[in-house]
Amino acid sequence: MLKDAIILTKPRHHMVTRLWHWINALCLIVLLMSGLTIFNAHPRLYWGEYGANDDYAWMAVGSSQAMGYLRLGELRIETTGTLGNWQDSDGKTRTWAFPGWATIPSTYSLADGRRWHFFFAWIFSVGLALFMVASLWNRHIQRDLHMPREQWRPSNIWRSFRNHLDLRAIRQSAGEDYNSIQKLSYIGVTFILLPLMIFTGLAMSPGMDANWPFLTEILGGRQSARSLHFIAAFLLLLFFLVHIVMVLLSGPFRQTWSMISGGKKEGPAE
Repeated sequence: MLKDAIILTKPRHHMVTRLWHWINALCLIVLLMSGLTIFNAHPRLYWGEYGANDDYAWMAVGSSQAMGYLRLGELRIETTGTLGNWQDSDGKTRTWAFPGWATIPSTYSLADGRRWHFFFAWIFSVGLALFMVASLWNRHIQRDLHMPREQWRPSNIWRSFRNHLDLRAIRQSAGEDYNSIQKLSYIGVTFILLPLMIFTGLAMSPGMDANWPFLTEILGGRQSARSLHFIAAFLLLLFFLVHIVMVLLSGPFRQTWSMISGGKKEGPAE
């Protein structure tokens, strides 16, 4: 029997995880920007089956030649220069909800926005399905995302949350196993938010609604599906921004190269 365990070096990120990470990042960026183009056609969100200009919208981006505003319920925030009323590169005032730099295409075209959105939605959906199957096969989910009982303790989750507010702890955590907050975040995004985006997207499709009306019935109507779709998109954007900040704080070059090359992780030989 060996007195000392043999230490082996293996990739921290499996090839399937790295490939899906970059494809998913591209898809989400294009889907978000093309989705904003589609939203510009009717920048209002409702609950229920129907929604039109005369109906009450729980969220709306208003616009005119004089001002722009964002309304959430009864709260109204002026957004002139940012949303609803902004100037393009030629200095001309535009009254689309979201400015051209945030949309695909940069000029308003509902037809082109839908083409971009639907094309990358298929890549995104197929990629997510293949990633889940491959992650079960190579045990990425069981190895990296499984939360043992002690990690579910409130004290452990609170400690992980505090570490995410400590710059020194963030820098020292690079290369370590995922903590409770990271696992909960990745589980929530991969198994809740991303499938919800696909499910609500299908529910909004007139063809799917005609053939499978139970999709919208489960969600409370097509307009409810649309609202949930945009709420999920906002949460994904929030996750993306926090993710980028954490990468920048913990060592952007090392972290990015690790997701390209696989990185290194030491462990005892079996």
